[in-house]
Amino acid sequence: MALILSLLCILCLVGPVLSQDMPYEEIMAQIQACPKECRCPPNFPRAVYCDNKGLTSIPKIPPHTWYLYLQNNLIEALSADALRNATSLRWINLNRNKITSEGVEEGVLNSLSHLVHLYMDDNLLSSVPSPLPASLEHLRLSRNRISKIPAGVFIGLDKLNLLDLQGNKLMDDAVTVVSLKGLNSLVQINLAKNQLSTMPFGLPATTTQLFLDGNNIEKIPAGYFKGLPKVAFLRLNHNKLSNSGVPKNVFNVSSILDLQLSHNQLTEVPLIPSGLEHLHLDHNNIKSVSGSNVCPVDINAVDDSVNESVPRLRYLRLDGNEIKPPIPRDVILCFRLLRSIVI
Repeated sequence: MALILSLLCILCLVGPVLSQDMPYEEIMAQIQACPKECRCPPNFPRAVYCDNKGLTSIPKIPPHTWYLYLQNNLIEALSADALRNATSLRWINLNRNKITSEGVEEGVLNSLSHLVHLYMDDNLLSSVPSPLPASLEHLRLSRNRISKIPAGVFIGLDKLNLLDLQGNKLMDDAVTVVSLKGLNSLVQINLAKNQLSTMPFGLPATTTQLFLDGNNIEKIPAGYFKGLPKVAFLRLNHNKLSNSGVPKNVFNVSSILDLQLSHNQLTEVPLIPSGLEHLHLDHNNIKSVSGSNVCPVDINAVDDSVNESVPRLRYLRLDGNEIKPPIPRDVILCFRLLRSIVI
């Protein structure tokens, strides 16, 4: 009798979802197959919540699961057996576990042909998992121990647009044209807080957001961004860039909107492209700023009208340098659209 009442209660809850994309039979099978360690909400039948349970292994996941939450556990391995029936998975969150590269069973991820989001931040991986499914769009592997990107691991991942590898142990010899080959649709790559001493080569022309904070980069090669015509957001905070390592026109790229060079060793303001809107230069060794040196156009040609020729800079941060206020008048005359200057 208690079982019948339980099923009747479930039927009341699943009523609203029956008209959506999941047949009644699948909903009931999903609920009945829910692992005892997890939670399977009847009103969100494609999701399985196994987070914060102290799990050391992955329980067998029901076959109609799309969203699987396993974060904040003690899981050491990613086994094919646990996911054997869950071939419809779109999203897996495995953040903050203890999964090692040796614990990722070969072929377990590649068999998930519908997987779009894979989150494995804060684990113990030493290498990017391989092989990966061609359906993948977001891959987050931050704060692991990754020092290796297997050659060809990204070949065939034509839908991958976000790759987060921040907080790992990647050195220059790991981030190469060969290791990055296949990232044909990449939009954002995060390589912050690794051990890079040079700018990474092999990034695809589709790259829009490039994050390299917290490395040991000393130099940007002349013409580096010619191969990245769409880069709009560039972060190089907390590196070792000096004036000699920043060629005069290296940032003269029309696509760049946000440029962050805080906490470096610059003594001069680099040439600012006309289209740039946000510039962070705080905590360098800059002693002065002059409109005649940094203005991307002839100051005398800048009139009061707002047209395409007027530099677009709106935010400028210069605090933590040796610059004393006020900002020179020619800087204000050049950057007519400035709304905020931090000094």
